[in-house]
Formats: sequence, C-alpha cells, structure tokens
Amino acid sequence: MISNLKEKAITAFVNTFGGSFKKLDPLDVDYRIMDKLGNLIAYAEVRPVPTIMRYSYPLPVEAKKVVKLIDKRIVPVIIWTCDDGIIYGKANKIRGEVKWGSIAPNNNLELIIYYDKQKDLKYIRFTQ
Repeated sequence: MISNLKEKAITAFVNTFGGSFKKLDPLDVDYRIMDKLGNLIAYAEVRPVPTIMRYSYPLPVEAKKVVKLIDKRIVPVIIWTCDDGIIYGKANKIRGEVKWGSIAPNNNLELIIYYDKQKDLKYIRFTQ
C-alpha cells in the first residue's frame, strides 16, 4: 500500500518536467531522479501523510533520511504524498524543527524533522 502511494507521488513529481525515476535500495533514499535525457538531476525521499494537503502540516520526515539525502551531494528533494496531491521541496532550501518522536506506523522513537508551511514548498494536486 505505502509503495503504491510513493510511486503515485514520484510519478506526479517527474511528470511535471518529463523526467524519469528509479527506485533505490530500501536502506538508501527512495528514488534517483533523471531528466528527459536520462541525466541524474536529484534524489528524492517520499513520505506518506494520510490526510489532505490542507491539514498535513507540520510535515514530518525522519532526520536520518534527510541526512542521507543531503549526503548524496545532488539536489535533495523531499516529497510528502497526501490524499489529494503532493507537497515537495528541496531539503537544503526548507527549514524545519527537530524533535524527538515517532511517525506511524513504525512508532520508533528517533529524531524527526517537522516542516511548517513556507514559500519554498510547492504543491501538485492529483488528477483523477
């Protein structure tokens, strides 16, 4: 179920510029993103948020995933997939607040970054 949500989100994201994506190893970030010519242009982490975009804030992501994403040294994109669309931003351009907590369904206690609404977050609504 979660992998279907992630694939729907990454597909919506790359379709905005005609690119493509490749799923990476489960211990890595989620996706490698390529442009129309197949050149690597970014890496992305996709996080499901089980609500509509309007009620999704603050947007959570595990801090260890953000660190892994930024360590790739290529454009780091975080994509949150909601019921009605996606919210995305470059991890090195958005600001979040770090707290000790957990994200369902795993509920493992760890450092979580929460992102409030800000100008560098973009939106794409799903088309039915």
